[in-house]
Amino acid sequence: MSKGYYIGIDVGGTKVLTALADEKGLILKKAQEPTEADKGEEAIISNIKKSIDRVINNSPITKKEVKRIGIGSPGPLDLEKGLIIENSNLSWTNVPIVEILEEMTGIPVILENDANAAALGEKHFGAGREADNIVYITISTGIGGGIIINKKIYHGGKGNAGEVGHMTLIPDSNYQCGCGNYGCFEAVASGTAIARRGREVLNKERESLIKDYSNNEPDNIDAPLIASAARAGDEQAIEIFKLTGRLLGIGISNVVNLFDPEIIVLGGGVMNAKGLFITELKASLQKRALEANLQDLKVKEVGLGKNTGVMGAIAVAIGESLY
Repeated sequence: MSKGYYIGIDVGGTKVLTALADEKGLILKKAQEPTEADKGEEAIISNIKKSIDRVINNSPITKKEVKRIGIGSPGPLDLEKGLIIENSNLSWTNVPIVEILEEMTGIPVILENDANAAALGEKHFGAGREADNIVYITISTGIGGGIIINKKIYHGGKGNAGEVGHMTLIPDSNYQCGCGNYGCFEAVASGTAIARRGREVLNKERESLIKDYSNNEPDNIDAPLIASAARAGDEQAIEIFKLTGRLLGIGISNVVNLFDPEIIVLGGGVMNAKGLFITELKASLQKRALEANLQDLKVKEVGLGKNTGVMGAIAVAIGESLY
């Protein structure tokens, strides 16, 4: 690796997490700013710039020593043009983020899909270090993925490969996905799907802790609430998570059959409740994936924890020097 320093930026719906690291991925400084998405594009960009300034100013290095900035964002993106085509969390459309940040900082910037970036970070610094071929899947409000083949991100023809959340899992489902289709992996097995099943419990005559915990208010129901009910022994909540595990196993088995990875790395907020569904997930995966592809396959939780996103952005910034 060449000597130098790199900045990674993980832009979320509520916060901007930025980190300064050396060429080995060792974080020297981190800074967090509120995204303030409700205040518009100018405010968001200003907060990103503040976070960059903070990690540099609070470190012993100068801006001239920073070789590149990597930034992870949900798609769709135009990687060649450095354009965020759409980021629903920020209400952004066609924002030339690379050009904006390069003009503001004077530092080269690389844009990458956030799930791809996270996959690259886990491959080089986290749970995937021992393998050349991994698939990272984040299970949260939605379901996203990043594919690493021979140590590098697989982008596909237009840069949009890895959208595992939009595989059709249940074609006749009445669960509509944000993409407009019905029965997508994301629509039926994400945190959003868990919450939707929890809200359906309110319409049933059976007693449930979901009703008690939410005060029978649908808007109060989310995946963590249902997890709390399941841990307290509520049968309907337990079944919601078991079903989620079975569906996750089906979706992941499709990914395994397509890409034959050495490691599947699982992340995202829903994994906080993994004890409620991981047994069903693994059983479903064993049942449906090809036996040859299951040999030596490892299913791991993210190794970088809450730093997965920002470490992924750092890996993007370091780029070819990683190999």
